[in-house]
Amino acid sequence: MLWGAIGLGKQGIGNREQGIDGRIVGCFRFVVFFDTLGIMAIEKMLVGPLVLEPIQQEKIWGSLSLEPWFDVQGLVKPIGEAWLTAAECAIAEGSLQGQTLAWAAEEFPALLGDETAGGFPLLIKILFPQEKLSVQVHPNDVQALAVGEPQGKTECWYVLAAEPGATIALGFREELSLEQVREAIADGTLEDKLAHVPVKAGDMAFVPAGTVHAIGPGVTILETQQYSDTTYRLFDYGRDRPLHLDQGLGVTVVTTGAAVVPSVEREGYDELVTSDYFTVDRFEGEAELGFAEELQILIALTEGCSLVSEAGNSVELPKSHAVVVPGEGVGYRVVGGEVVRVRR
Repeated sequence: MLWGAIGLGKQGIGNREQGIDGRIVGCFRFVVFFDTLGIMAIEKMLVGPLVLEPIQQEKIWGSLSLEPWFDVQGLVKPIGEAWLTAAECAIAEGSLQGQTLAWAAEEFPALLGDETAGGFPLLIKILFPQEKLSVQVHPNDVQALAVGEPQGKTECWYVLAAEPGATIALGFREELSLEQVREAIADGTLEDKLAHVPVKAGDMAFVPAGTVHAIGPGVTILETQQYSDTTYRLFDYGRDRPLHLDQGLGVTVVTTGAAVVPSVEREGYDELVTSDYFTVDRFEGEAELGFAEELQILIALTEGCSLVSEAGNSVELPKSHAVVVPGEGVGYRVVGGEVVRVRR
């Protein structure tokens, strides 16, 4: 066969002429071939797994060492976060290599996009706090839309490592009125009002929008959140950064469902948390991935992990990198050590 042309199609093969002239018509790639008799054949090509390159973010509360999660030497400014699924993340391996995640989500919205807010739906990070993070709160979807933001921010924290005595803060120790919260901010006692929860490696905390929360030093956290950076800072330990008291108190819910939640054993994996926005699971060893029609993001937490398709093709899961698996109906199994899976 002689190679003819490449096109993109959202609803499967769709209109052949659109494919031949190369216009964007959707989410599946297909290749058009012509045999020696000039007869056209069309082969659908899947997007398949996409390995993303993380982006480091400097933070005043960050760390000069990212080990054992990343082998980065000679840091002179503290890194607080590694963004694993940022819109700007380059696709390091896969059929869309060289493009960004934002480009991929725009070109393949049914596979990789958020049908309501647009763009890739989830931001996954690794946090490396060496100092206390600010006490803050995030709006829900309705509140975010009211101020021109596409969505709110519900999140969860999977504790990768924790020093003895490390804590996170989830809401308040006792029920307070919003006026009492404002007074505690003014007199510097807000931190004392928070519910500080000791954590260890393997714990999962669910933090719905509206929860006043904070992260203490000495923990490393894998955070999954709605793709939003709308943060209202309520208290910052005297650091010279702006506060957002009116906006923050306007979205604060004094009592929420924030908590360290128990895992649920499923067939082949543990379900760490589930919500309207994401489900986070944990694999250990070899298991069927399942959920072949859903968008999934895999993060290997140990070396030597891989993803093997039902056809026997293998993709390495680099440690501490996100591998995006579109829901294209292909069966996979995970092989190796510890892998976290985020489902949308």
